[in-house]
Amino acid sequence: MKKILLLGSGELGKEFVIAAMRAGQYVIACDRYDNAPAMQVADEREVFSMLDGDALEAVVKKHQPDIIVPEIEAIRTERLFKFEEQGIQVVPSARAVNYTMNRRAIRDLAAKELGLRTAKYFYAKTFEEFKAAADEIGFPCVVKPLMSSSGHGQSYVHNDGELETAFKEAMEGSRGDVKEVIIEEFIDFDSEFTLLTVTQQHGWPTLFCPPIGHVQKSGDYRESWQPYKISDEALKQAQMMADKVTKALTGAGIWGVEFFLTKQGEVIFSELSPRPHDTGMVTLGHTTNLSEFELHFRAVMGLPIAGIHLEHAGASAVILSPKEAKTPVDRSLLDYNFVDALKEDRTRIRIFGKPEAHKGRRMGVVLCYGEIGDDVNALRDKAKRLAKTVLGTDPYTKFEH
Repeated sequence: MKKILLLGSGELGKEFVIAAMRAGQYVIACDRYDNAPAMQVADEREVFSMLDGDALEAVVKKHQPDIIVPEIEAIRTERLFKFEEQGIQVVPSARAVNYTMNRRAIRDLAAKELGLRTAKYFYAKTFEEFKAAADEIGFPCVVKPLMSSSGHGQSYVHNDGELETAFKEAMEGSRGDVKEVIIEEFIDFDSEFTLLTVTQQHGWPTLFCPPIGHVQKSGDYRESWQPYKISDEALKQAQMMADKVTKALTGAGIWGVEFFLTKQGEVIFSELSPRPHDTGMVTLGHTTNLSEFELHFRAVMGLPIAGIHLEHAGASAVILSPKEAKTPVDRSLLDYNFVDALKEDRTRIRIFGKPEAHKGRRMGVVLCYGEIGDDVNALRDKAKRLAKTVLGTDPYTKFEH
């Protein structure tokens, strides 16, 4: 048995903990607030800010974990190198987490060191720098904090009149103490997709899940589906880029590597997460023989993965809270229309168990699946319709900005 310290206890961490607990491991779930989703299924919990390096070190010293698994961006990542030197396994590696928690580091690695095709980009700490970068890139353009999650602070800018608001929102949406933004050219893409990439221990080969199509709004995941239709040549390009960047970052685990696919069929590297990916929640709906969380657990533990196979077509759609709520009934959403949604076959609903609901916050997901070869667009429509049924409102129009 291994003792695992999970840094960040959201819905993705919860599914990882379930995979670990099923295999008899011991997990301490950490987050900045109590009763976070992963804490509800872990052996122990710790509540503290992971941006407090001393508090982080105190928790590591207290529990003496064998493995540290980061699940969020807001961590004092430089401390992970010290833990790694002490013999603690950091997932996928201290280098990887330190790079990918900051968009500057990962973008420069991909574009400048590895030569991957990315959107044109600049950084800015002041509005004057930001304005000059926008003039260079042109409109429309995309603005993001250097460190954020779930699309916080991200926006599309269409003209000079929107720059000041976009800069302010990006600065305010930044996690941690990094106050800098990245401004990118807008890629006129046909679609976006995620390539879940599994790097392994013992010199075992890197594996790839079938690509997952996804839709994001203001940088936040709304729906995903698998399989995603892509040419063999484009898939080879994506696999090559994913393999190249994960090898440079080092370590074992699952990576959510995001790409744009242009109307001309060009694959462009977008972002990378060194952990299970939001869009990969579709794998909870039996699309692959192992979910992304089971794959992550096996890679972390150095267990063999005999293969990754597509077993069903599937789609996921998020359940967004229509209101502010702190009571148990409201936050579990049981006062909504579960019965009507579950009348339909091959449907799963996962409520994350977040202790508070905020308007527009992701509280759960609807999963629908069918046979390989089924119409994926029909599954997408079904998942979105049932998400609307659960809520009694339409999450795909109500919370758009």
